Amino acid sequence: MGSGQTVAVFGAYGHTGRFVVAELQERGFVPVLSGRGAGKLEALAASFPGLDVRPASVDDPASLDRALAGTAAVINSAGPFAATAAPVIEAALRAGIPYVDVAAEIEANADTFAHFAERARAAGTVIVPAMAFFGGLGDLLATAAMGDWTAADEAHVAYALSSWHPTTGTRASGTVSRERRDGRRVRFTNGKLEYHQDALPSLKWTFPEPMGVRPVIGEFSMADVVTIPSHLAIPKVRSYMTVEAVEDLSAPDTPAPAAADERGRSDQAFLVDVVVRSGGAERRATASGQDIYAISAPLAVEAVRRILTGRTRTTGVASAGEIFDAADFLRALSAHLSFDLRQ
Repeated sequence: MGSGQTVAVFGAYGHTGRFVVAELQERGFVPVLSGRGAGKLEALAASFPGLDVRPASVDDPASLDRALAGTAAVINSAGPFAATAAPVIEAALRAGIPYVDVAAEIEANADTFAHFAERARAAGTVIVPAMAFFGGLGDLLATAAMGDWTAADEAHVAYALSSWHPTTGTRASGTVSRERRDGRRVRFTNGKLEYHQDALPSLKWTFPEPMGVRPVIGEFSMADVVTIPSHLAIPKVRSYMTVEAVEDLSAPDTPAPAAADERGRSDQAFLVDVVVRSGGAERRATASGQDIYAISAPLAVEAVRRILTGRTRTTGVASAGEIFDAADFLRALSAHLSFDLRQ
């Protein structure tokens, strides 16, 4: 448990941030509420009495320093991460504390690896980007599936979502990513990110029963194309998304998620199916659960717990699968998701 350690949550009043705050409290940590909107923070604090409120802006380093002062770690849940990740990481480095974020933005995650790896390693601290449903979960599953393999030919990450009601933050982050790519698409092939104008293929994916064969959009690249190859010797990483979810995400009038249970989760169901192949051999790991935004909270908080208790394998900038025991991490989340490993 958290033993009363304080953890700053930047973007605490956002959709995912609220789940993070609640999960931290449930685990025995003391969240420090931070973000750009003082009024929104005060409103959130009314639901979490007694918590410290520390407004901060990415344009004001001193305010970030005040927000992180005396905390044991920071979780950044404020997108677009193209704007927030670097300033909050800089503040975490100044404070000498670990940093975790829930960024699903491919370019923002790639920037974190590129710009902070050496400094974080030299400081002996930990930076874990994309510690969320997109990026972190797929990487943990791919790493668990790899087992004792030191390399593989390809990794495939297939997402089945019963629906996808995107948050305002998801839409804003998507807009920023499209602008950074000049409208191009991205995939990881031949050992590198490749930008292209090709249309995305329509395919079918055989998910584990009872879901079975479902139509999917191929090369629906998410943060997994950064996290998985950051530490696994796999030259080709592909991801897929069920057609219904893509249609929901693409429609401008799809509403935001609505709470369907006492925890505030929506009724969205998910299944992530990861297959790694080497030669003629194949290994598979799957996870299923409820609400892709809500599940990001236990993923991020479990990461913080393991970092603060020394259950890590490296320092510097590292993805979930590199820094943690992947299978053990996933089994520790049994209250939140089902995990199946077939090697």
